Amino acid sequence: MGIDEDKRSTLRRFAAVGAASPLTRLAGGDDDESGDSDVRDAITGYVTTTPGAHFSKLRDDLQLGTGETQHHLRRLLEESAVESERDGDYKRFYPAGRFSPFEKRALGYLRRETPRGMVVELLRDPDATASDLADALDVSPATVSKYAAQLEEAGVLSRADGYAIERPETLVVLLVRYADSFDATAAEFAGEAADLLSYDP
Repeated sequence: MGIDEDKRSTLRRFAAVGAASPLTRLAGGDDDESGDSDVRDAITGYVTTTPGAHFSKLRDDLQLGTGETQHHLRRLLEESAVESERDGDYKRFYPAGRFSPFEKRALGYLRRETPRGMVVELLRDPDATASDLADALDVSPATVSKYAAQLEEAGVLSRADGYAIERPETLVVLLVRYADSFDATAAEFAGEAADLLSYDP
């Protein structure tokens, strides 16, 4: 059974990005099955446009099988086209050599809805309290406290005097650059970001 047209279109779209990436180093060889290069180009393109995505999201968004995804990611990791970082229960993937350790940690949390919402709210309003964040995100204060502790451990947030984003300009750039790979709130925030680039907590 052939690849259905929806999957083919998805792979083609991301493959165009991947093929243009200077990080793409595909293993062309006699052992490559037909279409393998297109799939690896698509994975490279996806990781380029959605850095920090975890395995299941990558697999599902590209409509690939689990074994197929594992096979191609293993090849790309061996070829140093992509790299991975363990993030709790997740393994997250990034273009090789593109991001600092801080940026990888930040992207890992920006890929999670509540921590991303907390970062966006604090960038918009540096004086926001834990209660403000809980109300804005419609979550419990305990949830805000849990993620605040994790964000502090990751170096993204300081709780020394209320809540303050560390390296806010880096967070703004990541949110703006990859807004389309997050959600509508991030896209809306990206439209406001020009006024925040001189943000000084």
